[in-house]
Amino acid sequence: MPLAPATWPVASSVEQIAANLAAVRHRITTACQRAGRDPASVRLLPVSKTVDEARLRMAYAAGCRQLGENKVQEAQHKADAMADLTDLQWSVIGHLQTNKARQVARFAREFQALDSLRVAEVLQQRLQHEDRTLDVFVQVNTSDEASKYGLEPEAVAGFLQQLPAFDRLHVRGLMTLALFTPEVDRVRACFVRLRTLRDQLRDNAPAGIDLDGLSMGMSGDFEVAIEEGATVVRVGQAIFGARATPDSHYWPVAANGAG
Repeated sequence: MPLAPATWPVASSVEQIAANLAAVRHRITTACQRAGRDPASVRLLPVSKTVDEARLRMAYAAGCRQLGENKVQEAQHKADAMADLTDLQWSVIGHLQTNKARQVARFAREFQALDSLRVAEVLQQRLQHEDRTLDVFVQVNTSDEASKYGLEPEAVAGFLQQLPAFDRLHVRGLMTLALFTPEVDRVRACFVRLRTLRDQLRDNAPAGIDLDGLSMGMSGDFEVAIEEGATVVRVGQAIFGARATPDSHYWPVAANGAG
């Protein structure tokens, strides 16, 4: 985790989770003030991977109404188990294989890692079957790391031109994952690259393609992301505490979607 403490205490009560949420929101507000931005322009997406149902119900009691998950199977299991919380929405933020698109089409409100036309095609088919729509962010590899998913920046313009064919997918912006490094300038450069790309593409984006959203920043670097224009920050460990499961469990081939 770049720029972050080595560990976060595990939050195991409604009060602890609520306190962590308040602390994160205060950090968001402070970062927005430094950047001359309205804190209301930044959405906090709590990332709940590896967090059990009992603690997620505490998070709901503390005010969470949207949760982000990397692995589709884990997300689906939690969504089913917590289906009684009818206003709780799920965001899938990790790489999606086509054979898991059916599940995402059934339960997710948002998918933040679109980087393949084949995945778009399968999602479109399944969403038509379910008579649903899905908000999506296009994932961009701004760090030039072969280990990461996401489109190369120069491929994004052409990709966007093909997305209007998938009317069940509502494009809301771009997403990236910065370098894992304590060097602030290198982390910031990833966020600047995404914002600059968005600004270059926005005016010529196809009709119906909304590029206002920038999903970037996690527990250790979201303040830098906000300074560079993030509208969604994906924060897990600063809310729920350190994970026992290492990130390599979630990205055995490529890093993606961390919080």
